[in-house]
Amino acid sequence: MKARDLFELFLLAALWGGSFLFTRIAVPEFGPFALIELRVGLAALVLLPLLAWSGGLLQLWRRAGVLAVLGLTSSALPFVLYAWATLTVTAGFASVVNATTPLFTALVAWVWLRDRLSVGATLGLCAGVAGVMVLVWDKIAIAGDAVVPAVLACLGATLSYGISAAITKRYLTGAPPMLTATGSQFYAALLLAPLAIAYWPAQPPSAGSWLAGIMLAVLCTGLAFVLFFRLMARVGPQRAVTVTLLIPVFGMLWGALFIDETVTLSMLAGSAVILLGTGLATGVIRLPR
Repeated sequence: MKARDLFELFLLAALWGGSFLFTRIAVPEFGPFALIELRVGLAALVLLPLLAWSGGLLQLWRRAGVLAVLGLTSSALPFVLYAWATLTVTAGFASVVNATTPLFTALVAWVWLRDRLSVGATLGLCAGVAGVMVLVWDKIAIAGDAVVPAVLACLGATLSYGISAAITKRYLTGAPPMLTATGSQFYAALLLAPLAIAYWPAQPPSAGSWLAGIMLAVLCTGLAFVLFFRLMARVGPQRAVTVTLLIPVFGMLWGALFIDETVTLSMLAGSAVILLGTGLATGVIRLPR
């Protein structure tokens, strides 16, 4: 992985690390369907002019089928599942489960695309997930009878991410990152529009929830998906999805900076293990022969 790719990987992790916090803030007032429609709809509005400027609007219609499936599996379905889950579980817990995405991506690629993982990459993914558990073991706070469905929803979201990565590799290899980023958000917005209209909140959300939703859409979705699909095109889906191993690190960092959360020894140890796992999984750190 080149230095530019590593920089974008960390930037993407920083953006997506904030997405769970913004979702947690806004979803109680918006509800899952309305919030995610706001998220993908605003992201599409930001990205469409950029796609038009690059001359890719025609491809948006020509490849509508595969882009609609990508929008469902990469955005509409997993975003709604996470939004619904965070009504019950904490944002930190959701980010922990999200770190299983590389494992589901590898599993789907092995079953569907017949891809093989190196020993180093396999160890790196396992180390990354272990590091996430060390990082937030004492931070997970779940309660109530709805915990199991919420956990299953989070796992379903990560499986959907794995499927979307395989779809991108199988059918959209070589496609411009701006096309895949814009198409996924545009068609996700179209798919969710009927549900968002049906479940739009009766009481107007507060200004704080609107601000969280806008930040979620513009930064954590529009900009983040451009970075993600560009990484997918340059380094491949299995390396790109290792960003999920870094997301909880940034979640803890934002908490310490903005809401005065304490940085503990377990958090530092978990961060170190996650960085080691990411290095192995992306090939930056190589095992000796």
